[in-house]
Amino acid sequence: MREWNYDNDQWTKLPGYIKHLPLFTQHYDLTSRLIRFLWSLILKNWFYTFYIRLEVKGGNFNDLYKTYKKLIIISNHASHLDATSIAGAIPRAHWMDLYMAAAKDYFFSNPLFTFFSQHCLGAIPIDRKDRKGEAVQLIITLLTQLERMWLIIFPEGTRSKDGKVHEFKRGISIFAQKTGTPILFLYIEGNSRLWPKGAIFAKPGKLTLHIGPVQEPTSIGEVYKNYLNWVKTIDPSVLPDDMTEENEIASEQSTLQDTEGDDDSTTNNQD
Repeated sequence: MREWNYDNDQWTKLPGYIKHLPLFTQHYDLTSRLIRFLWSLILKNWFYTFYIRLEVKGGNFNDLYKTYKKLIIISNHASHLDATSIAGAIPRAHWMDLYMAAAKDYFFSNPLFTFFSQHCLGAIPIDRKDRKGEAVQLIITLLTQLERMWLIIFPEGTRSKDGKVHEFKRGISIFAQKTGTPILFLYIEGNSRLWPKGAIFAKPGKLTLHIGPVQEPTSIGEVYKNYLNWVKTIDPSVLPDDMTEENEIASEQSTLQDTEGDDDSTTNNQD
């Protein structure tokens, strides 16, 4: 891991919203660990037990943790429940290795949100207007230099309004290919029903998180195609209307692979 000299400009001029990340922190942060433990009690032992019943199908996170020190975890994104439900499904013992790519202008918009994002979510701030690729480089550096890291990214970039899975941004493939990090497929069933985009808060009910295959680093077109083909076996209704057949899915990818995209298609606008 990179050594930092905290007495010079390298530390003093570092933006405060990333000083909590493990490459930059000055100390072993017991306060952050305590806050995250208390948050896990609220999330796992109350919210996703009594208010929303969270069920995990298709795999075991403890087994994955033994096999993969580093993973990029991707999922459909249709609700504010998505990030917390993934965290709620992952055993508490692994939380200090769990991070989330999050929109800086939303999750770091005020002191309260910033505190929560840093200490409860392990959020990595993504600047939606970043034109220098700094956010991309930050994530690549973390994936390269940390011994363990599970990174949650929602590749659609923003929440789906209709509950369907829409085109993936290129960021996940860039991160995976440049660092050799595999990609874990997840699918959250019932998220848009319990807390659709625009609703004030979630309704009580049942949420199912499906653990899928691990994808080796490859192009975004291949990732998108393979993800849709897997999700199709769980809930075909969430596939895009014009991509309901496997051959249509495959044909669309040649266009995706040849598209360079702008900065918005590289970084993920998590909100």
